[in-house]
Amino acid sequence: MSDTKTRKKQDASQDGERRLNMIEAINDALDTAMQRDPDVIVMGEDVGYFGGVFRCTAGLQEKHGKTRVFDTPISECGIIAVAVGMGAYGLRPVPEIQFADYIYPGIDQLISEAARLRYRSAAEYIAPITVRSPFGGGIFGGQTHSQSPEAMFTHVSGLKTVIPSTPYDAKGLLISAIEDNDPVIFFEPKRIYNGPFSGYYDKPVEPWKKHPQSVVPEGYYKIPLGKARHVTEGEELTILAYGTMVHVVEAVCAKKGVEADILDLRTLVPLDIEAIEESVKKTGRCLIVHEATRTSGFGAELSALVTERCFYHLEAPVERATGFDTPYPHSLEWAYFPGPIRIGEAIDKILSE
Repeated sequence: MSDTKTRKKQDASQDGERRLNMIEAINDALDTAMQRDPDVIVMGEDVGYFGGVFRCTAGLQEKHGKTRVFDTPISECGIIAVAVGMGAYGLRPVPEIQFADYIYPGIDQLISEAARLRYRSAAEYIAPITVRSPFGGGIFGGQTHSQSPEAMFTHVSGLKTVIPSTPYDAKGLLISAIEDNDPVIFFEPKRIYNGPFSGYYDKPVEPWKKHPQSVVPEGYYKIPLGKARHVTEGEELTILAYGTMVHVVEAVCAKKGVEADILDLRTLVPLDIEAIEESVKKTGRCLIVHEATRTSGFGAELSALVTERCFYHLEAPVERATGFDTPYPHSLEWAYFPGPIRIGEAIDKILSE
């Protein structure tokens, strides 16, 4: 029995709702997009027969055929270059880069070709490609399987950057990305592929089967790019996060009893600056959390935007809790992540001002 068939038997919980983890939701999004549009193509290393290193494409080749779901050589530059050509031709390719750390050989194609194609051709050609890639830590992958390079892509005009934190969002955002006429970098936090997180807090958050955002409707739906999600409502401070850190922040606030306005940004470009501005003006305080390195991380841009737009409403300096400015550690990755202690200290500092 294929992975897809097995999953269909298991994803209905006792309450009758269809509950998926993020891997299953991404697989469902790809399947849904391919059923709706014959121009959607899935490609990458081991995405075909094997179903992807994390099984996100399991069963798709069997269902849609080898011409629409196929393996590529181990050449990230070639994968993205071919995808750009396919997009210009009229297809909607969804290339997978096996780990975000492997994307660097293809950066020239993303920056010099995909991001600029619409402009340099006066909109005669577009590059409607969605580059999927697992990113961040959580599997003890060390320096070459754990990086968070999102800030690099947010700097490039013409690229959009999306990072889901839940199964429901992963499916809706991925379908929107595939249908978008501009190139999208779709980073998937591998640490929460199978659940919010475990072994990181003394009381882990509820598993996906109980998480409200694990309910993933069948069929087609979209979540618009550029709209943040309000995770919790609060008056004490605003916390901006995305990906894995959304769940860590939520758990820390629950532990400390802090009533925070937590915003899951979901897309970094385009950014929902209106939601951020509204929240910070309400609370007067802002904490930014991400697991990427601190220097030139996306949190620096967020801090600048908040200061520019909300300066006269701030009652304390904007704070950041981030990864360290060091090479990514292997055995010490749990210390590298912003965790309960560092996030808690940042919250206490802001609230004491």
